[in-house]
Amino acid sequence: MSQEKISNRWFVVVGAVLIQLCLGAIYAWSVFTPALIKAGWTKLDTQIIFAVGLATFALVMAFAGKKLPIWRPHRLARMGGLTLGLGYFIAGALGGTGFWPVLIGVGVIGCAGIGMGYVVPIAVGMRWFPDHKGLITGLAVAGFGFGALGWVKIAGDWGHMIEKWGLGNTFMVFGVVFVLLVFLGSLWMHMPSAQWSPPGFTPPPPQSGEGSEDFSVVDMLHTPQFYLIFLTFTVSAGAGLMAIGLMKLYPMEALQGAGYTAAQASAIAGTAMAVFFSLANGIGRIVWGVLSDVLGRKRSVMLMTLSQGLVFFSFSSMAGDETLLYLGATLIGFNFGGNFALFPALTADEFGNKTVGQNYPLVFLSYGVGGILFPILGGVLGDMGNFPLAFSICGMACIAGAGCSAIIFPPHLDEAHKPLSVHGFLHQFHVFDHEKTHGPVKH
Repeated sequence: MSQEKISNRWFVVVGAVLIQLCLGAIYAWSVFTPALIKAGWTKLDTQIIFAVGLATFALVMAFAGKKLPIWRPHRLARMGGLTLGLGYFIAGALGGTGFWPVLIGVGVIGCAGIGMGYVVPIAVGMRWFPDHKGLITGLAVAGFGFGALGWVKIAGDWGHMIEKWGLGNTFMVFGVVFVLLVFLGSLWMHMPSAQWSPPGFTPPPPQSGEGSEDFSVVDMLHTPQFYLIFLTFTVSAGAGLMAIGLMKLYPMEALQGAGYTAAQASAIAGTAMAVFFSLANGIGRIVWGVLSDVLGRKRSVMLMTLSQGLVFFSFSSMAGDETLLYLGATLIGFNFGGNFALFPALTADEFGNKTVGQNYPLVFLSYGVGGILFPILGGVLGDMGNFPLAFSICGMACIAGAGCSAIIFPPHLDEAHKPLSVHGFLHQFHVFDHEKTHGPVKH
């Protein structure tokens, strides 16, 4: 399907949202954890599944980014949907409560499918919307955040699937639905021709090198900017991922400690995750994307990570109060969602629009690193009875990430071929500062 067969580029957004609604199933993991704990799992066991899933997601996405130009977006999306659905179906068919079947089915196979499909809507969306990179990236990944709300509620409060059908059947039904929706969304996952541009769109002149040079993966790996972005994304995403895994368990403990009954605590904590966090997660992807088109990507990342750090420091005093818990879940979800709008667009700004489909999966490996370190940290400290320390560590890490993002500046290809060094980095920073004041330097 060429661009002539897609009569309106906004159909690409519809397809992207349908795909991402299913891929966001990983964020619904917390709805299964209470039932698994009743079946004999430890808190650490539940976080291991989540961490393995996130790592698999990130690793497979790096592979999928390389294959995107070869396999084509619509085929890669369908492969991802089929793998995702198969993983959940296998976990359910084997009972749904065994550690190893769930680890292999959901954590490895299912999340491998998420990794295959995730890069497709981002890469395709940026090619169809070069005039609104921040907005379209936010919209393309918004479904990933909103998806958690639907799956959590269907499995829990709305559909009562876990209660009525059990974990095994719930996993199997989810698997079938994932395949169908992803296949439908893939109908619009086709790149425009290389010469295509939106009617009336004139590319703006490059500013300080942003997006004006297309870096290969090797070139990008030779820049200090890649590692600063990688570290910032690791702590920002990792902190949010830990919160997702604990957003029901920790508040349930804190609320019961404040005098709520177990039933009340469960309902309040479930609402905080399924409604406030999930909605804010989806909305944050769109709002931060739009803000970044106005404020600039770097400034937006700094504001997002700094504010997230402050919220994490405060969360321990919020978790035991219903109103404050809803506020905290909203703020964490809003900032967490912003990661997935800002970092793809920042990668395009720093390393080029045309190669973002190959470069962003390497940046996204930081998500896997954060997804291993921080949820495991939360699980270990949770079993030790010290959830507040886990959130404080995450707060410090996010503030450090804001500092890293503050010194990011656009690289140049000729500098990328030189060995990484502090001297080279300072030289690039001097060139960037000169360009801001006196205009581009000819290399």
